[in-house]
Amino acid sequence: MSTAKNTQPTVRILADQNIPAVAHYAGPGASVSHFSGRELDSAQLAGFDVLLVRSVTRVNADLLEGSKLRFVGTATSGVDHIDREYLQHKGIGFSYAPGSNANSVVEYVLAAIATSGDHLERILTGTPVGIVGYGVIGKAVAARLRALGVHCRVYDPWLDSADIADSSSLSDVLQCGVITLHAELTRKTPWPSFHLLAATELAAIPADSLLINASRGAVVDNAALSALLARGAGPGVILDVWEGEPQISAPLLRQVQLGTPHIAGYSLDGKLLATQMLVHAMARHLNIPAINPGSAAGAAPLLQIPEGAQGPTLLRALVAQRYDIHSDDSALRAVTLDTPPAEAASAFDQLRRNYPVRREIMGSHFAADELGADARQLLATLGCEPAERKQ
Repeated sequence: MSTAKNTQPTVRILADQNIPAVAHYAGPGASVSHFSGRELDSAQLAGFDVLLVRSVTRVNADLLEGSKLRFVGTATSGVDHIDREYLQHKGIGFSYAPGSNANSVVEYVLAAIATSGDHLERILTGTPVGIVGYGVIGKAVAARLRALGVHCRVYDPWLDSADIADSSSLSDVLQCGVITLHAELTRKTPWPSFHLLAATELAAIPADSLLINASRGAVVDNAALSALLARGAGPGVILDVWEGEPQISAPLLRQVQLGTPHIAGYSLDGKLLATQMLVHAMARHLNIPAINPGSAAGAAPLLQIPEGAQGPTLLRALVAQRYDIHSDDSALRAVTLDTPPAEAASAFDQLRRNYPVRREIMGSHFAADELGADARQLLATLGCEPAERKQ
């Protein structure tokens, strides 16, 4: 009787340490090692078949030349950090995770609006929300807002206006009560998004509006924004992304209403979905069996419904049970203000690397006893389901 073991080679994966549960979803047929996103160099790629990155790692010829990689994946919706032409030229498979973090960003935007004065009440009673960028995330934000009864204006010049519901000019979008940015970063003409909102555009935003940037830092000219705010002008501002990350402007952080360390898409649910998407794409490209081990997260805590809460009050209560945006703001200020830039930059990355578990409202369950029709409708709109009664 032969005692020879299966000699099928193991898939060797090198993954950013901020991509969770790679080994869980890849299964026992893979070996997984990790690296720090901003510190990867070409020597570390030796012996690996697969590289999985996030947005802080630039994947190009300088990094990959001489490697034996067969597949590269990025656990992000954006791909401006990936030289896809080089990958194609070298025959290296590629995939990304469009939409994996979309609901996380949607709920970040809801949290930003809900915590900012009466903006939530205003948009629920007719004040429009302007959306810049109508890719996967922009569409998800618009869909959720429309489902809540909010009127949207959308600007994305790269798309046919006939394909955009509520298509508007940039000038019209900038007159909205809330403006939220979800554009990819590009310098390509004729519609570069780099510094799309520069001094002139920023000055056009009404002072009682709210500007949210959860796309890329350089979509907004940070120096122009800081100068505007320094004059006591400009709208309320909430920034999740910054020019120069991880070394961000401490003066600008002092000026904005809230600042967070590029974590809008960092819910655990979104991260795990991205991992699943990449592992399945890897398996298809390498022609190896995909496995379905089930979620690595488990069920989120049951949502508690405050007695009698409805409309904006209920929405705020639900958002608060899943995400405290002020906690992220406080953490960023603590490590950035009055701190040497080099130390602050390292701390910025640490906040992202050690980000606490954040679950999403969507997919959560709630106790359904004695809830009115309006409350049930709001919960359904947010993607929640009633919990099964225990027998």
